[in-house]
Amino acid sequence: MAMDWSRDEATVAVIGTGAMGRGIAQVAAQGGLKVLLFDAASGAAERARAYIAEMLDGAARKGRLAPAEAEAAVARIHVIGAMEDLAPADAVIEAIVEALDAKRDLFRQLEAILRPDAVIASNTSSIRIASIAAACTNKARVAGMHFFNPVPLMKLVEVIRAPATAPAVVEALTALGKRMGRVPVTVSDSPGFLVNLGNRPFSTEAVRLAMEGVASPAEIDAILRDAVGFRMGPFELMDLTGLDVNFPAAKIMYDGYFQDRRLATWPLHQAMAESGQLGRKTGGGWYAYDTDGKLVPQPTDAPASATPAAKLVLAERDEALSKLLLEAGAELLARDDGASPIVGAPLGEDASTFAARLGLDARRLVCVDLSGNIAKRLTAMRPPGADPAAVAAAVSRLAQTGAKVTVIKDSPGFVVQRVVAMIGNLGCEMAQIGIASPADIDLAMKLGLNYPRGSLEMVDFLGGARRVHEILGRIQAVTGDDRYRPSLWLRRRALLDLPVNTPD
Repeated sequence: MAMDWSRDEATVAVIGTGAMGRGIAQVAAQGGLKVLLFDAASGAAERARAYIAEMLDGAARKGRLAPAEAEAAVARIHVIGAMEDLAPADAVIEAIVEALDAKRDLFRQLEAILRPDAVIASNTSSIRIASIAAACTNKARVAGMHFFNPVPLMKLVEVIRAPATAPAVVEALTALGKRMGRVPVTVSDSPGFLVNLGNRPFSTEAVRLAMEGVASPAEIDAILRDAVGFRMGPFELMDLTGLDVNFPAAKIMYDGYFQDRRLATWPLHQAMAESGQLGRKTGGGWYAYDTDGKLVPQPTDAPASATPAAKLVLAERDEALSKLLLEAGAELLARDDGASPIVGAPLGEDASTFAARLGLDARRLVCVDLSGNIAKRLTAMRPPGADPAAVAAAVSRLAQTGAKVTVIKDSPGFVVQRVVAMIGNLGCEMAQIGIASPADIDLAMKLGLNYPRGSLEMVDFLGGARRVHEILGRIQAVTGDDRYRPSLWLRRRALLDLPVNTPD
């Protein structure tokens, strides 16, 4: 099954000429491979080849590609009129409709046409490779090769190994991915594979925060962009991809893992999808859009119009918080004077629990999250019944640091701690159950989703395994929800004070 993809006659067939199939054919041709392009719909393959030629010509005009290279790539793409003409292919990549029966029928036909050592791969993003391979006699040569849209721009490709997939097939597809200019990661055959699974908490935890009334979608997005470094907030991203895609994907993965609470989504998510508020494609989703399709901005920053509090009471000794408040120009009181705002920085707790545990006057309490880039944005949290004047005075003082301030309602773990800890915990679980190596998990999340750091790297971002384990344990204690149970991978490294990417 070893393939020499460097030879001139190395041939890849692409079946299906939608956006994904076109993209796969383009990068294969640009990688120097001969490409056989087939689509059952009359004229579709010809139109796809013409589209690819136009894209490559445009790249050449913009100086991104030499004209000769563009012409040579197009010349390598050959439209095939009949399935039988796919026989010379060394590998076939299927990119047809996401329907199991259709894929099984295609794979049965390919088995009868291709030579025994040819590899058959599916670009499916949601169907188990084992389910597709069940239709084949030789399951060992069947695997997944999941590209990301738009293929020419997205460097990642997940090479999916099903239980019956031969190691040599994984090696062959990995080498093929590299020849196509992609970065392959090996992933086990599981619901959502790696990237789509790893991205679940980014949206579902954000939806839960919105449903609990902790903050608005715009406020949550602003916090995660500024404090963590995401290019887009979860609600912006859901609006871009469409809730008709995002919500069903959440359900598929939740059911695929037998209703694991860590993958659950929420009624608000369902309500938005079923009401037709799908995002940009319908002119409205979590955000409203103007007639030009531009997002209508929503407020995210708390006003700093009140007189800054001259004195602040430290809820408990905290060097990082003290430094922040001193830089903001506050006088810090070690003892409560009964009048000044009280400021604390709880880890994993909500303000109510924090106040009860320390015996604080919750009416004057303002909690601050010290996670992430606090020079850019601070999150201030108030408990129920908080004095608006005390909160406003404390917020105005926090604004003296130069950071933007978002005020949220009570939430165990604020926003950053909750969302980032959930992403990191799921990354640990993916490592625990062998979906991919820790290094490949992190690489895939960065390349496949433009995350500022990988899933396990998110644990380090929050302070390491012990700290994230503590955050999750406290959120679980406050909520009573099994959703926040720590992965055993995380727990063991926290107990032993090991780096989170320490292998078993």
